[in-house]
Amino acid sequence: MKELIFILNKNKNLTSNDVDTVIDLVISSIDPLNGITSHRELQSEREDADNVVLFTNNGMIKSKTEGQKRYIRAINRNDIVFGIGPAGTGKTYLAVAAAVAALKNRQVTKIILTRPAVEAGESLGFLPGDLREKVDPYLRPLYDALDDMIPAEKLKMYIERRIIEIAPLAYMRGRTLNNAFVILDEAQNASSLQMKMYLTRLGANSKSVVTGDITQIDLPFNAVSGLVEIQSVLKKIEGVAFVYFDKNDVVRHKLVKDIIDAYEDYKANGSKKAEGHKQ
Repeated sequence: MKELIFILNKNKNLTSNDVDTVIDLVISSIDPLNGITSHRELQSEREDADNVVLFTNNGMIKSKTEGQKRYIRAINRNDIVFGIGPAGTGKTYLAVAAAVAALKNRQVTKIILTRPAVEAGESLGFLPGDLREKVDPYLRPLYDALDDMIPAEKLKMYIERRIIEIAPLAYMRGRTLNNAFVILDEAQNASSLQMKMYLTRLGANSKSVVTGDITQIDLPFNAVSGLVEIQSVLKKIEGVAFVYFDKNDVVRHKLVKDIIDAYEDYKANGSKKAEGHKQ
């Protein structure tokens, strides 16, 4: 109860997710012999609770690195947040967790997840099936994140009732998205016009998170990435935040960080060799 009162005084409100998180943290910290936790242990648990994004049947989803903590704070404080950085830093996963938490706490009435259907070396036309089956592979990472956070039957019901919607970016044109938590993933593959179209869909009581890696752009060579351009366009707008991740925020397999390092070294050394050849 003391922990719940602390959160209530700090945040000025108390959500069901807060209650679930505190119960789980307190139970996990109880000494099985004495049934008591020390002040230092409670303080540690309290700090841990601040990093929890979502409580699920499979456990807690929480920010782990300093970059992830900045990201979640930015999402809580701003209506539009851009998460930019390399693969494996949790940009999409944490954004989806924040969206599910907002839906669970009734801060929004729906979640909309979208990505540009841009080919990375393979044409959509060569994939089997109708349009839905062709674009589903591009949206699979979003389904995977939701599968971790929502029981299968409940997720199926949410999708059928369009409480959760997953669609290609092109399907956003002409819509006004009210009372929604909207996530644009792989935004480096959105063109300048698509980015403007997407950002102007945001309606009343809505929040948007845009994620992407500007080192992995699959657009045609002469096309401008909307994610690259938007950093200059919106840098002075209040209520918009940019959070940048680096290799220290990678939380996937330990080799992912090594791979990023290797590519950075290769690119740097390759540039020096190219300059040497020119001379």
